[in-house]
Amino acid sequence: MRLRDKVALITGAGGSMGRLGASAFAREGARIVAVDVEAGAAEATAAAITRDGGRAIAVRADVAIEAQVKEAVRRGVGEFGRLDVLYNNAGIFPERDGSVVDIDEPVWDQVMAVNVKGIYFCCKHGIPELLRGGGGSIINVASFVALVGCTVPQDAYTASKGAVIALTKSLAVQFGPKQIRTNAIAPGPIETPLLTSWLLNNPEAKQLRLNRIPMGRFGRPDDIVNLALYLASDESTWVNGSVIVADGGITSNYF
Repeated sequence: MRLRDKVALITGAGGSMGRLGASAFAREGARIVAVDVEAGAAEATAAAITRDGGRAIAVRADVAIEAQVKEAVRRGVGEFGRLDVLYNNAGIFPERDGSVVDIDEPVWDQVMAVNVKGIYFCCKHGIPELLRGGGGSIINVASFVALVGCTVPQDAYTASKGAVIALTKSLAVQFGPKQIRTNAIAPGPIETPLLTSWLLNNPEAKQLRLNRIPMGRFGRPDDIVNLALYLASDESTWVNGSVIVADGGITSNYF
């Protein structure tokens, strides 16, 4: 098993991507601290892992609230005795996001609170536990939009994911000498319920976006989870400070 004896704290573990990641990590031997803002969603993820013979606990926490993140880390370490992996998967992309000239300030603040401050809090309270265990892996979910511009702007989300990449680089330099690797995954458009429900009702919008992807399809959740598994495992012990783009080639496409 690739993650035998490791303990992984996964945020956004109740959503489609987070639940898939938590289940995949558990199948590879990890014990899971499933964190989500929705208690029922976190509990469903932990219950599914337990039914399959794995070990997991559910923790309800809003990553934008420091006290709740601190408690999630405390509970995970209290249950499993250590922490080896921080998978910072939680993130939001509000429909009201848009250009800086028309985004309402509360929307901007909400995106930054979850997408950036959430990672800050998880690292603030998780890194000391990784250090106690002799090292570990931090996996931050960024986005391809942090690397290219978009004619249909989503500036709060884009700026937040750019911040995730910058923070990833800083953490890699700070804590690499202490055997903590920090890397980011930058996914392209992924077939999540949010994306597919919108595009199913708009075939023209779907085709327009597919035309930009050389591979001719949207990403699948497994495409991202498999990268996260690699970064969490000892197979990637010399990978640090990397931004791994998984986008079917969209950021390489001029037309």
